[in-house]
Amino acid sequence: MAAPTAFLRLVSPKWNGGRRGFRDLSGVVTPEGNWRKRRTVLQFLSDHFYDVEFLREYLLRKQMQKVHLENGSYTRVQDIHGPDIAGAYFILKHGGAVKFRDMEWIRSDEWRSFIAGVSKFQAVPVEAVDASGCAINYHGLDNLLSLKELQSLSLQRCPHVDDWCLSRLYPLAGSLQELSLAGCPRISERGLACLHHLQNLRRLDISDLPAVDFPGLTQILVEEMLPNCEVKGTD
Repeated sequence: MAAPTAFLRLVSPKWNGGRRGFRDLSGVVTPEGNWRKRRTVLQFLSDHFYDVEFLREYLLRKQMQKVHLENGSYTRVQDIHGPDIAGAYFILKHGGAVKFRDMEWIRSDEWRSFIAGVSKFQAVPVEAVDASGCAINYHGLDNLLSLKELQSLSLQRCPHVDDWCLSRLYPLAGSLQELSLAGCPRISERGLACLHHLQNLRRLDISDLPAVDFPGLTQILVEEMLPNCEVKGTD
């Protein structure tokens, strides 16, 4: 029985080294009656696995390229409107939320109205950022590190926030009081050690970090490192 056509269309082209150039998996699958003449079952499974792995790696590379492009610095916006407007615009475009001082929270679905009325935010600093679940990476943090009066930052469940990202947070040490890293899959003990710069922190959430091998011990060490901070970890 031939392989389903819908499945074959998902397999990336593969170079066969012959005169025809590229062939896909459909060139490997043969009717049940003569499959022994072409390939053994083991050979077919080996080629099939290779093609699926190739496709998975290709899609992963495309995804990472997209994340990298979306994490560029908004330098033009910053030059025109200042770092707080640029940082807010970056977060809203990524699906997060921001709060300017003495104002209500602005959600991602309001970014167009935010741009339309940007003049009223011109001289008002951003004091809180909720980037929960946003695809922010090491480079994208450039848009937040100039927020000199940022007091609260939530990076919980951000899939690309890692130890290197935490090593970059020291410019926020003068103002940052609340930080949530809960559920970030790529943060380990090494990254948490970099938070010793943030001595003004009063609340820190490091719960549900799968890359931390010993969460209980890690919480104790973080509490010693930041004695004035309430650390939420394992309960």
